[in-house]
Amino acid sequence: MSPTSYRLAELAERFGGRVLGDADTAITQVGTLDNASQGQISFLTNSKYRAQLAATRASAVIVSEADADATTLPRLVSPNPYACFARISAWLNPLPSAEPDIHASASVDPSAEIAESAEIGANVVIGKQVKIGEHSVIMAGCVIGDGVHIGTGCRVYPNVTIYHGCVIGDRLIAHSGAVIGADGFGLAWDEGRWLKIPQIGRVIIGDDVEIGANTTIDRGALDDTVIGDDVKLDNQIQIAHNVKVGDHTAIAGCVGIAGSTTIGRYCRIGGSAGIIGHLTIADNVEISAFSLVSKSITESGSYTGIFPLSRKDEWRKTAAQLRHLGDFAQRIKQLEKQLAALQSQANHEEQA
Repeated sequence: MSPTSYRLAELAERFGGRVLGDADTAITQVGTLDNASQGQISFLTNSKYRAQLAATRASAVIVSEADADATTLPRLVSPNPYACFARISAWLNPLPSAEPDIHASASVDPSAEIAESAEIGANVVIGKQVKIGEHSVIMAGCVIGDGVHIGTGCRVYPNVTIYHGCVIGDRLIAHSGAVIGADGFGLAWDEGRWLKIPQIGRVIIGDDVEIGANTTIDRGALDDTVIGDDVKLDNQIQIAHNVKVGDHTAIAGCVGIAGSTTIGRYCRIGGSAGIIGHLTIADNVEISAFSLVSKSITESGSYTGIFPLSRKDEWRKTAAQLRHLGDFAQRIKQLEKQLAALQSQANHEEQA
């Protein structure tokens, strides 16, 4: 089946922006500046890539006002070219709709309430008192524990496990291998051995959340672990018990968040960052990749805790010097006291 074609003017009308050049240019797909071909639309978000723009074979491009005259190609001028590109890409590449059905191999408890428009794949296991909303898709091999509530329009990819009692909002996307609601790491040391603390909270997930492959979100120990609306989680993230992540926060891959930490709204956390437990991070905080957050952040802004890369011999020298910073600080304090005493003595001598 041939792809649907849209006029550039239609895209501008639907997604905003103004057209320069041939408004009847036919668009069937998106592509990068380097690899786009006839019928594809690409985008430019940084003027340093103008050389690629000059060489692109795309039929049209999305540009900002600043780059409106950087090419003679048909173009859609937008205040946010990347967001415009994202919307057009989603329009041209929609996810498959749910095909209402419960596969014959699925194991569904009779007490479960599954919307007629939902799709349940092969070998899915659905426990007691589960509720699954309209147009949601639960793909092959998923396990949905007792008492789980899943909203409308959700897409749960193969082999996702959602433990008992968790509550999922609308339009969730959960990628393969994600585990929602496993026990938090709650242990008490007693007379030479560990005692497991029952984890009796839940995981509560808001609307429009995406959870990457093999990401794990632990249930609360007593209270709930809470993921707010429009939170985007990359692959292989660990979110421990009782963590709260505010609305519209995005977290890149391999981040580890220890228990009972609260992360604000509109935060961005770079890959492999580590956040220790019982901290509070304010709204609108950006944390660079590989940073270690060991104390609360009370003001919005960008934070970095990365030791700069250098040649091995230079790094070892710097690291050795860092070990003596405490001694250096003490010596500086002593020198400051000596300097202050000398200045005071000089002042007295001048007055005399």
